[in-house]
Amino acid sequence: MAKLLVSLVVLGAVTRPQAQPRCPGRCICPAAAPSPTLLCAKTGLLFVPPAIDRRTVELRLTDNFIAAVRRPDFANMSSLVHLTLSRNTISHVAPGAFADLRALRALHLDGNRLLALGGAQLRGLASLRRLIVANNQLGRVEAAAFAAFAATVEDLDLSYNNLASVPWEAIGAMRSLNTLTLDHNLLERVAPGALARLPKLARLDVTANRLRTLPEPGGGPEGRPSLALGGNPLHCNCELLWLRRRAPGGLETCATPARLADRPLWAVPEEDFVCQAPLITRARASAGAVLQGQAVSVGCAAAGDPPPALRWLAPDGRPVRNGTRRALRPDGTLELRAATLGDHGAFTCVASNAAGEAAAPVPLAVLPLPLPAARPPPPPAASPSDMARAGDGAGDHERRVVAAELTASSARIRWPAQRPAPGVRMYQIQYNSSLDDSLVYRMIPSSSKTFVVTDLAAGREYDLCVLALYEDGGAALPAARAVGCVRFATAAGGPRCPAARPHFLGGTIIIVIGGAIAASVLVFILILTVRYKAAGARRRPPAAAVHSVCSQTNGAHPPGAKHPDDPEAGLGAAPGPEAPGAVGAAGATGATAVAAGATVATAGAMVATGATVATAGATAGGMGAAAGAMGAMGGGGPPRQRHSFDGARGLFPSHSYPRRARTRLHGSASRLDAAPPPRRPAFGSTEWMLESTV
Repeated sequence: MAKLLVSLVVLGAVTRPQAQPRCPGRCICPAAAPSPTLLCAKTGLLFVPPAIDRRTVELRLTDNFIAAVRRPDFANMSSLVHLTLSRNTISHVAPGAFADLRALRALHLDGNRLLALGGAQLRGLASLRRLIVANNQLGRVEAAAFAAFAATVEDLDLSYNNLASVPWEAIGAMRSLNTLTLDHNLLERVAPGALARLPKLARLDVTANRLRTLPEPGGGPEGRPSLALGGNPLHCNCELLWLRRRAPGGLETCATPARLADRPLWAVPEEDFVCQAPLITRARASAGAVLQGQAVSVGCAAAGDPPPALRWLAPDGRPVRNGTRRALRPDGTLELRAATLGDHGAFTCVASNAAGEAAAPVPLAVLPLPLPAARPPPPPAASPSDMARAGDGAGDHERRVVAAELTASSARIRWPAQRPAPGVRMYQIQYNSSLDDSLVYRMIPSSSKTFVVTDLAAGREYDLCVLALYEDGGAALPAARAVGCVRFATAAGGPRCPAARPHFLGGTIIIVIGGAIAASVLVFILILTVRYKAAGARRRPPAAAVHSVCSQTNGAHPPGAKHPDDPEAGLGAAPGPEAPGAVGAAGATGATAVAAGATVATAGAMVATGATVATAGATAGGMGAAAGAMGAMGGGGPPRQRHSFDGARGLFPSHSYPRRARTRLHGSASRLDAAPPPRRPAFGSTEWMLESTV
């Protein structure tokens, strides 16, 4: 019983119908189709729906607005056979977007905005039979784009694009290709032999391109593939004679030559389909001879109908190919980046077209680098006999080369023309310095008779030789013959730097004198300060010793006489000997300071060689004068008191300060019997002078 229940459960699980996958919105999933099919045409999709049954066999997403194909859009759809993405806005296909579509047979990408096709975009389509990429904006198709399905593709459509060229080598490898559609592009040529390698080609459409000729394609069914060649500017010559014989009633017309323009191809007689053999119009090298290791270019030009193709043969007869040392330009020019001794000889330019070939040799001489020549021995010392024989022709060999216009860095070399001038190919100059063993070489054209050697060192001797290179038919390399040698010396030195501008001595003198003046002023000020302090340190004498002097009287009494009205007239006495001496010493000190100030001012005025020093001198003089005045003021010590006698009214004391006429009036005594004021001190001669001045 248990076994029966288990069997029923297993049977129910096997016979239970599988759940149908959910159909994306606005899409149609026909159940009656023999295989899972998803139709999402004209549904306004902006991207590939993510909810797609991965078992779908046919998927149509035409007439939508899908802008890009992403990597996860068709992941794990290994059963998909037919994918249509026509008439969308696809401008980007992610690398590997179709990598999982190993069973895909047809891919439609027409009517989109693709600009290029790369190898990674179509990777993984190993079973692809039909690729339609028409009506895009393709300007470039990589050869690797067709590598995944080159052996299986049968229909390739690249029409209505902007292709100026296609990878003909990759197309020639499509052995199963049956239809090739390239109409309405910008193709200018079809690679020779590319179509001949397509054994199954049944239809070729290259309508509306820029083709002037078309090589004969390979044999398709019955050996004659269907051709569509209209709308091209065909050049009717011998290269299109096969097309004239093959399509007697076609619509193709001739564009050139002018005598056959606009005539139907089938209406032109076969004898008018002619070609012209190539004719080489120019073949020469940029330089007839070069040193080993130098660069040189060899050019060639040819004319013919059709335009001939150019190739080069090396001097050993082998074809020249591009490499690190040789390069072939599209215009037929051969570049030798570094000439070797193996390039010595003649390169051959070969021009070929359908009518024949033409060849022209281009000679090229490659000179080996000369070995350093031994330095010639120094000439023997001249003697009278040698000088006498100077004109007998023994020194002509040395005098044939002359070094003139010698400077510190250059020299002009002159040499006479050689007798067999037509045989001279060029001149070679080699020279070295007396301090350098390495030779320097210069190649000079045969038409030159003078040359300026530059970049020489100053103050050196140079040994220079001129060699003439001749053509020698019996030798592979040209022969060389010495024209002459010369020894010369360059100038002692180049232009010297200008001497430094001497310093202006006046500035130094001004600084020295100004410093001396300033030091003198400071010394004078210091001396006066010391003397002023010494004078102030003296003590004022006692009142009894103070001598009074009469500065003025209102009567006729001489100084020192008693006034009748003065009760203390008898007390007047002559001034003591000590006061005049002290006053005189102070006055002398002031006078000395004044004189010192005047001396400094005079020195400042005398040294005034410039405005600044004049100002400094005047300032120093003023400082000296001020110092002198200070000395004069300080000569008497503290201000002295003087008294003036004013008739019978009484005695009025007043104070006098040096150089300031200031008199202070004191009130008179209220009582006549009051004690008389102290006697006025007598004036010395020096104080009298100062008083009068004040």
